[in-house]
Amino acid sequence: MSYAGDLTPQQAWDLLQSDERALLVDVRTEGEWQQIGVPDADELGGRAAFIEWVTPLGPNPGFLDELGATGLTTGDGRPVVFLCRSGVRSIAAAQAATAAGYGPAYNVLQGFEGDVGPDGQRGRSGWRADGLPWRQA
Repeated sequence: MSYAGDLTPQQAWDLLQSDERALLVDVRTEGEWQQIGVPDADELGGRAAFIEWVTPLGPNPGFLDELGATGLTTGDGRPVVFLCRSGVRSIAAAQAATAAGYGPAYNVLQGFEGDVGPDGQRGRSGWRADGLPWRQA
């Protein structure tokens, strides 16, 4: 099942700021949150959740249960914005959420730190590079 669509990091931030029901869900790993940083949702009244899509042992079998534990209800029409490192895992998470009845579910293009550049490094695109609020976890 398809998800609602892709948003640039700025479009995602704008949606989160303009719709007080919208929830940001970061699906990276705990290690990524700790080492790289996280979106700072303080300006959103704390409307952010951190749920691993993939754990060190493989796919997170409790992902949808954890998503429901955030207060989302299937069929409520509450926007959910999924974010990962580069915008790949968040597509899968948005698809799973949509199939389960959550959303509309969106993917953030380029994720938190974008694709690997020609120099082998990340961080030249995405949420953090676009200057959106973030903090060290």
